Amino acid sequence: MNRALIIILLLSLTISASAQELTLKLRRFEQSDDYPQPPQDSAFLALQVAYNKAIEKKDASAAANYLQQMGRACFHLGHYPQALDYHLQAGEIFRSEGKQEQLANNLNDLGILYYYNRQRGLAHQQYQEALSIYSHLHNPAGMAVTLGKIGHLYEKQQRYDSAFYFQRQALAQYRQLDDKQGIAKIYENIGSIYEDLARYDSAHYYFQQALTLDEQTADDIARIEVLNNLGDVLRKTGRYREGLRLTRQALALALQTNEQYQLSGAYKDLGKSYNLLGMNDSAYYYLELSRQHLLDIYSRESSKQVALLQTMYGMEKKNREIERLQLARKMNSIIVIAVVIVIILLVVLGTVIISRQRLRIKHAEIIAQQERQQYELSQGRMQVELENRKMELTTHTLHIIQKNQLLEELRNRLDELVKDDRRDQKKQLKQLHQQINHSFHHDRYWDEFRSMFEQVHQAFFNNLKNYCDSLTPNDLRLVALLKMNLPSGDIATLLSVSQDSLRVMRYRLRKKLNMEQGESLTAFIQSL
Repeated sequence: MNRALIIILLLSLTISASAQELTLKLRRFEQSDDYPQPPQDSAFLALQVAYNKAIEKKDASAAANYLQQMGRACFHLGHYPQALDYHLQAGEIFRSEGKQEQLANNLNDLGILYYYNRQRGLAHQQYQEALSIYSHLHNPAGMAVTLGKIGHLYEKQQRYDSAFYFQRQALAQYRQLDDKQGIAKIYENIGSIYEDLARYDSAHYYFQQALTLDEQTADDIARIEVLNNLGDVLRKTGRYREGLRLTRQALALALQTNEQYQLSGAYKDLGKSYNLLGMNDSAYYYLELSRQHLLDIYSRESSKQVALLQTMYGMEKKNREIERLQLARKMNSIIVIAVVIVIILLVVLGTVIISRQRLRIKHAEIIAQQERQQYELSQGRMQVELENRKMELTTHTLHIIQKNQLLEELRNRLDELVKDDRRDQKKQLKQLHQQINHSFHHDRYWDEFRSMFEQVHQAFFNNLKNYCDSLTPNDLRLVALLKMNLPSGDIATLLSVSQDSLRVMRYRLRKKLNMEQGESLTAFIQSL
């Protein structure tokens, strides 16, 4: 029975621990130098007030710093969208003001935010830009922090070669600075990678190195984390009692520092150890303590979130009211000024309009009369020109008809000569016959004819294309001749086809134009 209860508690704590994973990791970020401790809820309102004063004084850099701090506060309590908004605003100001170091610091904050929001690609972009800025500024401390973050990101993507590379780059920077806390942190990160790879001896070595440095720097919070990691490694390798001893050390430090997150984790690890040792009563006791601490943490975090939300809501409401009053005052001032200006303008304009109205009317009548005369003259010239074009088109058409009729007669006569028995003339006569046939189909007069036709009937072909845009050149010639209302015989002569062929051409043209049976082709073309 006890074992079943322990299993249930372990599952419950595992689920709860997963839900709290982001908060626990965020707490570790807050306790490190690369992510400063965010302000308490009571200080958030003071930050907003300070930000508003900075805006009033037009101190952009100070305003950006306050925005960054407010973003950290929202991030700390899990309000990611609001945190993102504050950090993005701060980044824009830092960028415009040329504050490169502050910009890089804010980019690292954005990277953490994107990482916990499961947008690792965006997180990587922020870290890379921050690293570029720190490199340009020759800031090894900033480079070390950012390199460690990039390595951590690659570890979570299980790209361990890249994770090792960036962690070792960060380690080199910290060693150059002789920063023992930074070195210890990177040792812990490398140990974590080896633990993921199940290389527990290497993981134990680096965790032990980190613990030694944390003891030298008296960093109790970091010691708790490393002791927990060492305990996990020992449990995974079957050394349960050694792991239990380290976990008890972590518990003692957590009680000493009153670090509730680590205290809950230590109780949970103790419960696991006792369970593995078969001491189920002790396992149940410590797992229950861990669960109670988790519930307390949930309660405190929820209270903080509610308090922050209430503060933000009150601030937003107050800001909206201030903006409304300011806008109302501005609008009243604008209205008063506008009314005075309008009255003055009305008086001046009324005087000017009354004095010039008659002159404008008279001037408009003169212009209208001139425009009417110009229009009438233009219409007359256009009508004369159109008539001339029609006469030219008719003359040109008649010329083509006469020419084609002459060619038809010549071809018929040549056909008779070809049938003659005098074979010595046949070759020359055939060549002449071919030249005449070629003349029927490739005559430059058709180009001249089309040019004249389009000048007389300017919009005809454009209107025709609305019905069908796949007409061939022969189709367009037939349509143009039908538009001129020529007899079928003349049309056949101009096109150098027989009457039967002309009927076939007219039938095919009707199909292309989607005309219904019984509808007049000539009437349709004349209507275009």
